Amino acid sequence: MEVKQGLRENWKQFTILVVINAFVGGMIGLERTILPELAKQEFAILAKSAILSFIVVFGFTKAITNYFAGTLANKIGRKNLLVYGWVIAIPVPFILMFTDNWNWVIMANVLLGINQGLTWSSTVVMKIDLVGDKSRGFAMGLNEFAGYFAVAVVALFSGYIANNYGLRPYPFLIGVVLSVLGLLSSLFLVKDTRKFVAQESKSSLLKPLKNIFLDTSFRHPNLSSVTQAGLINNLNDGMIWGLLPVLLAAKGYNLLEIGIIVSIYPAVWGLGQLFTGKLADLICRKKLLFWGMLLQGIAIIALVYATQQAHYIFVSIVLGLGTAVVYPAFLVAIAEDTTPNQRAESIGIFRLWRDSGYAFGAILSGVLADALGVNYAIGVIGFLTLLSALIIQWRMKCLF
Repeated sequence: MEVKQGLRENWKQFTILVVINAFVGGMIGLERTILPELAKQEFAILAKSAILSFIVVFGFTKAITNYFAGTLANKIGRKNLLVYGWVIAIPVPFILMFTDNWNWVIMANVLLGINQGLTWSSTVVMKIDLVGDKSRGFAMGLNEFAGYFAVAVVALFSGYIANNYGLRPYPFLIGVVLSVLGLLSSLFLVKDTRKFVAQESKSSLLKPLKNIFLDTSFRHPNLSSVTQAGLINNLNDGMIWGLLPVLLAAKGYNLLEIGIIVSIYPAVWGLGQLFTGKLADLICRKKLLFWGMLLQGIAIIALVYATQQAHYIFVSIVLGLGTAVVYPAFLVAIAEDTTPNQRAESIGIFRLWRDSGYAFGAILSGVLADALGVNYAIGVIGFLTLLSALIIQWRMKCLF
């Protein structure tokens, strides 16, 4: 039976995948506000590099899983990867609730990284399969909105619960609900989309990449430019994830206040993609990526000079806007330069590099913060983000 791509034609499956991706994002939000504080209060871990160790493990695990998710998507099916990802997520909140050993927190983040790599990769690729080339930006905007707005909501809610009822166990009960709902909906509501790829392949005019890994990573001007920007984007996100709660706690903010500030950035990031996703269908991706990375770099450097709650809120808003501009454009730019049969693998390679940025950002910012201070670490990450914008301006080409 012939299938037809399009958002209108496949809106039911698309909507289910958007909801599931909100569950995926919520699993990250579970840790966003409270885990650095948990490390200090219950495990007596004070060194910034040690506190950020959970992000390093999460980033590398998710990055490697992304790669294998991309290569396996055509072999074992997108739906199967999604289901496996949720099965692996089930133990995570229970470990975080009950462990008295930091090594088990690290293990929970290994499992969370695998969960995120399999589930988020699957939902991204399946949505691209469903909608075709005309609405990919809008589709990715909806997908990333659902994921990152859920990060913000759960980060805020978990901070509220922790501030009123303690760091454990109650905030992590949210993760139990999310993982069960994610697994059940993936098992019983989602349909695989490989038949859409087969149909699209018949009409594609793109030339296959000679070496998908090398071209996506280094050789293809557009693909490799997007890949380095993705790495730097998540490098600075890893720094914000790990150091911003530490910085705010050192300035005397309580967990609820930290949760509000920390949640604004992913909230703006998520909501903004409802609009910037459509822009990625209408405007040259090079322009969106350049200006988005430039905004991020400026916001991060401004963080060094923030002294009041209003300053932190303003910086979080600008940083969220910059990230919202680039995130849908990343995936659309990768999809438009790869054939349907190579798309999942190329996206997996891009996400391998992008999410390794979490780990590199946590390592770099943690080491710099311990050696030279938090402000110095923030400044270096901001400079690298500005440099990434210049690389996009120099190497990328607009396709229209």
